[in-house]
Amino acid sequence: MHNKHYKGKVQPIELIEAQDLNFNRGNIIKYVSRAGKKEGEDEIKDLEKALYYLEREMKRIKENVIFVK
Repeated sequence: MHNKHYKGKVQPIELIEAQDLNFNRGNIIKYVSRAGKKEGEDEIKDLEKALYYLEREMKRIKENVIFVK
């Protein structure tokens, strides 16, 4: 299934699965890919959502590094 707001040659879900991305990283790809393209959705709101998941992922990595050391 291809959504109209994902206009590239590769659908985000295909990239996410091919790269075996976790939930946070997959959502970053999803929201950046559709920013400004999905009807009824604000471009800045989608980019803010991507940033939210990016910050969560960085926090997860930093906390994991602290516990591993």
